Amino acid sequence: MAEKKPEVPQLGAKNWVRITLTAASVKPLELVSADLIKRAKDQNLRVKGPVRMPTKVLRITTRKTPCGEGSKTWDRFQMRIHKRVIDLLSTDEAAQQLKHIYLEPGVNCDVKVAGDV
Repeated sequence: MAEKKPEVPQLGAKNWVRITLTAASVKPLELVSADLIKRAKDQNLRVKGPVRMPTKVLRITTRKTPCGEGSKTWDRFQMRIHKRVIDLLSTDEAAQQLKHIYLEPGVNCDVKVAGDV
């Protein structure tokens, strides 16, 4: 019975990299995504995006008075979560260089690497 050899990624092998950016406000999110795409295009990478995902609205409704007495008045709070998805076709070296991008405060970044092309 032959032994299975673990797959070793080849140097220069291209992978799809999916970058998901989330933030509560749009302006810093757009700045980060524009900077990321500019850097990727400077390195001649294939870029798809930014894809604007639907905005999630988180809502909380509470009573204004803590004791329950008085008129029944309510406070309504909401927070909007904006999301952008960017796909890049890049080598490992190029992905390492993109890792050093400046993220605005409040912007979260999630990076996933798919298989070879």
